[in-house]
Amino acid sequence: MTPDSFSDGGRWFDTSAAVKHGLELVAQGADLVDVGGESTRPGATRVDEAEELRRVIPVVRGLASEGVVVSVDTMRARVAEQSLAAGAALVNDVSGGLADPAMIPVVAATGAPFVVMHWRGFLQGGNVQGAYEDVVAEVVDELRARVEAVLAGGIAPDRVVVDPGLGFSKEAEHDLALLAHLDRLRALGHPLLVAASRKRFLGRVLAGPQGAPPPARERDAATAAVSALAAQAGAWAVRVHEVHASADAVRVARAVEGARAERSARGARGEHGAEGTR
Repeated sequence: MTPDSFSDGGRWFDTSAAVKHGLELVAQGADLVDVGGESTRPGATRVDEAEELRRVIPVVRGLASEGVVVSVDTMRARVAEQSLAAGAALVNDVSGGLADPAMIPVVAATGAPFVVMHWRGFLQGGNVQGAYEDVVAEVVDELRARVEAVLAGGIAPDRVVVDPGLGFSKEAEHDLALLAHLDRLRALGHPLLVAASRKRFLGRVLAGPQGAPPPARERDAATAAVSALAAQAGAWAVRVHEVHASADAVRVARAVEGARAERSARGARGEHGAEGTR
């Protein structure tokens, strides 16, 4: 619900169009629909609270009234509180509760699940604070500290989801390293959300050393590849713009996982195919 998001800003700015699009996403296979009224792309200017509420609440209410499971993407406690009252089921805060000190008490009081993303500050003026000696170790340590603060604030352990914050204060090589080590993030002991859809690092991968990155809307196949990898690594969810390809990718990953598990079970039972009896 923004005019300035990096890939689809303005396309769903009208409330009725946004609700219709949310229903289309569910028809394509989305399990929940994430609604946000403030762009968090590098350099984006923050909107005020009243404008964010004006954008978000009618869409949350409209989707929830249709039985859609809604996540609200906000850094403001009041927006989270009113969205939950309007029918949202989950709060997705890219600051992990750091941007608004009232956020954690609000979420704790409602008992809603809370997404804690790795965050090093607002991105006005560019990709800030992106220096790492060991990005995987540092992101895991910083996320662990943030989760501990969230738990200390009263949010139950089984209501916490973690997100490595791909693209937030990170360069392409950092994002790729984190994707290569999702097991380290899962070891934090909470469901893992991977949000890679259409992001800049995918443009860099597709462009190669000399080429220009393709536009954001031409990165959906690459996004689906990440979705398959994330599913294989045991992620709880992927956050995407185009649902169908990623839903298919996750189904394939799950089918392969099931075949692997079945083969292992057969081996444990002492069953062998022809190759095992020659």
